[in-house]
Amino acid sequence: MTETYAQTRRKIDPSRGETLGDGSPNDNDRVEIGPTQLAFGEWVAAGLELPNLDRMRRARWEKLTQALVSRDYGGLLMFDPLNIRYATDTTNMQVWNMHNPFRACLLCADGHMVMWEYKNSPFLVTFNPLVKELRSGATFYYNSTGDKGEAAAQGFAAQVDEIMRAHSGTNRRLAVDKIMVHGLRALEREGFEVLEGEEVTERTRAIKTADEMLAMRCASLACEASIAEMERFARENIPLGGVSEDAIWAELHRGNIARGGEWIETRLLASGPRTNPWFQECGPRIVQNNEIVAFDTDLIGAYGFCIDISRTWWIGDAKPSNAMISAHAHAMDHIRDHQARLKPGVSIRELVFGGHKLEDQYWAQKYSCKMHGVGLCDEWPYVTYPDGWMEGAFDAVLEPGMVLCVEALVSPEGGDFSIKIEDQVLITETGCENLTRYPFDPQLSGA
Repeated sequence: MTETYAQTRRKIDPSRGETLGDGSPNDNDRVEIGPTQLAFGEWVAAGLELPNLDRMRRARWEKLTQALVSRDYGGLLMFDPLNIRYATDTTNMQVWNMHNPFRACLLCADGHMVMWEYKNSPFLVTFNPLVKELRSGATFYYNSTGDKGEAAAQGFAAQVDEIMRAHSGTNRRLAVDKIMVHGLRALEREGFEVLEGEEVTERTRAIKTADEMLAMRCASLACEASIAEMERFARENIPLGGVSEDAIWAELHRGNIARGGEWIETRLLASGPRTNPWFQECGPRIVQNNEIVAFDTDLIGAYGFCIDISRTWWIGDAKPSNAMISAHAHAMDHIRDHQARLKPGVSIRELVFGGHKLEDQYWAQKYSCKMHGVGLCDEWPYVTYPDGWMEGAFDAVLEPGMVLCVEALVSPEGGDFSIKIEDQVLITETGCENLTRYPFDPQLSGA
């Protein structure tokens, strides 16, 4: 009886041994969040190779440590939950943590890594042996500490000082990503030279490791499976009437969570005339038959990876207008030309000032960028249009392992529709690979 319980009740996948395909525990009581059986099944069916999570975590830790050494920094102090996720692969109420900073992680230049966790949940970190110390007391936001935030911050800064003296010696150069005012002042009072931590983390995160790419491919397939479910729902139900934009968007959330994804950063789905101007987030509008539905996933999926792709669909029994078909073709030309320019050694400046140009009628309402980096969220670098270029802001070239999202918003000024499309692309040793497999709408593509 005990053996049956152990084999069928205490494992996520009873067909496997002690670990799952990604090396994580096959334990139905584990604290790590991760993919579900649905996701694993789809990945096996697709023939995807799974990442080794222990190897991925160690590679990230090594890369960050090397980044500190190369800059002669004594340590890197992180409050941003996504930087903490990158450094430790641990999570705790991520979205809530973004506006209530109660966690922190300090990585010293000798590799010693300390995690300040919510005092009631240190067990959320212990699965990662790269975290050498667990502490609490990184909270000094006003809702939690009230008028004693300064004192709380000083206590935290004293802990940082103690650790840095033990592991970084006399090096007082401390990079910090995001910190509240009391915390910054407390660190400076302790004698630290506080430097820009986001430069360290963004540059480090930009180049993906082999295991990160395996994880991103898995997350991409899971996202596209969720999109397919959303599309089926929309096409089956919109012609019947009574379907809101929110109801359609909920299908993407449902599919993401069902596969072990985490959250969606925006509500960028709109229909019909609400697509112009773009950036109206989804709401209660009832989508009509013979209208377009456009969306941008902004989805944080399996393994915490962002899958950021956009599509525009025509839904109905009539044909879309010639203006829509023309705009969709223009958007396709835009991203295909820009993708064709992606290869190692190409500078951000070249991408900004070169490539396909939008027609005048679409210029005023163009997207905010041609493309942007992506990993655990939208990341460095950012490729603007020429009128958004800031001299010296992005003096960099593409490198193998970078992943970019290539975008097009074709939105006629004063019009009643917009076309939004976007693909996610990996920079390879010789060029680029489009990671996005989801098809474009055949009617808008003129098929």
